[in-house]
Amino acid sequence: MAAMPLYKQFADQLAASIRAGVLRPGERIASVRIASQQHKVSVTTVVRAYELLESQGIIESQPQSGYFVRAQAETVAMPAAKASREDHPAWQESTEVDVSRLVLATLRTIQQDGTVPLGSPYPNPALFPSHRLAQYAGKIARHASQSSVFDDLPPGHPELLRQIARRYLENGLKVAPEEIVITVGATEAINLCLQAVAKPGDTIAVETPTFYAMLHAIERLGMRALEIPTDPERGMDVGALEECLKTQAVAACMVMPNFQNPLGFQMPDSEKERLVRLAEQHQMPLIENAVYSELYYGNAHPSSLKNYDREGLVLHCSSFSKSLTSAYRIGWAMPGRYRDQVEKLKFLNTLATPTAPQRAIAEYLTQGGYERHLRRVRRAFAQQRELMRHFVLRFFPEGTRVSAPEGGYVLWVELPPQVDAMELYRRSLALGITVAPGRIFAATNRYSHFIRLNYSYDWSREIEQALKLMGKLVQELAD
Repeated sequence: MAAMPLYKQFADQLAASIRAGVLRPGERIASVRIASQQHKVSVTTVVRAYELLESQGIIESQPQSGYFVRAQAETVAMPAAKASREDHPAWQESTEVDVSRLVLATLRTIQQDGTVPLGSPYPNPALFPSHRLAQYAGKIARHASQSSVFDDLPPGHPELLRQIARRYLENGLKVAPEEIVITVGATEAINLCLQAVAKPGDTIAVETPTFYAMLHAIERLGMRALEIPTDPERGMDVGALEECLKTQAVAACMVMPNFQNPLGFQMPDSEKERLVRLAEQHQMPLIENAVYSELYYGNAHPSSLKNYDREGLVLHCSSFSKSLTSAYRIGWAMPGRYRDQVEKLKFLNTLATPTAPQRAIAEYLTQGGYERHLRRVRRAFAQQRELMRHFVLRFFPEGTRVSAPEGGYVLWVELPPQVDAMELYRRSLALGITVAPGRIFAATNRYSHFIRLNYSYDWSREIEQALKLMGKLVQELAD
């Protein structure tokens, strides 16, 4: 039997991704040139494939605009499984947290040289303007004797505080520089904020699944986690949290409303406001992790819980580690009514944040170019999200479901129920591939057949081959 022509193979792959919901009705598909580069096929092959799909009524061409998925083309959406209340029988019980050892072990393997970093929590450093930042840092270091020894002390370097406040103003949130406290990354900001509002033994409400740094903070301070069901499209179930507050004392709630790690959702504005109003009703502090808010795929910057905060109950935490540079570890907190307590704890815990990286970032922001840099990063992440979703659905066995992130750079993958993600993690590592097992995103082992994948790195044959090998491993574990 003659082999299927290459253009038909490519057309079949694209049609399959459309049916799977990777490309939705009305969405633009890659140009002929881009598709040729991405899939390593000739322009002629792409043109013939597109003509075939157009003749089948699957796509349509629009003059001067390109090719689009036809509106009547059927798709099958494949979101991650929802953490509903029914599927979460113990959601009203708080839990002791002990995930740090497992997280540390997995992070150590992710750092091994030569591995394909699909399990990395960090964005591709090649996307950052490292050279320019290094130039500013070098210049600052050469004139270090001119800086004051008090520049390191909280709340932080005045010009950086001003630039951060200015950035918020540009995105529709009026913030005074004196409301901000500079920290060593968002992790320290989260820890300081939690320490300011709760004590050992207290119960802290969290999303499930949630980013493990939130669980680390709870574990470090000897607190208990109350896991609230979280929808992969709408975020924390505010109604479920409200029910818990009727019967339990919850000292604080920790959430990531924009492009949550690992689910990638953007919480609707109505739900954000509803959550803040509920917090006001119960005088419950809300610790907001906003590290991914700059990495949105839509047309406008998302709102934060802080936009709806009337009583200073929102302790907003963020950093430049995911959007500009992970090397300098510069973050901040806007703790609302708890600002003085957080500043005091910052001084008692780590004394200060080094001045040189603060000043280097402040100089970069002053010179301009940050928004242009962010647009480039957002475009790259959005394109690579589609590639990662396509190839996971292509190579992984039936029963695999994937998230549809609206920002950030991670994909949440639900594997067939019989697959042990920790075993997949071990077997993948033996092949030089890292993944993040679902176990590290909850206080309990409820995500044993989930993994998180990082799609921030430039697409390559190496990454595609890694996904293909992982797909075979998943199939073996599912059989």
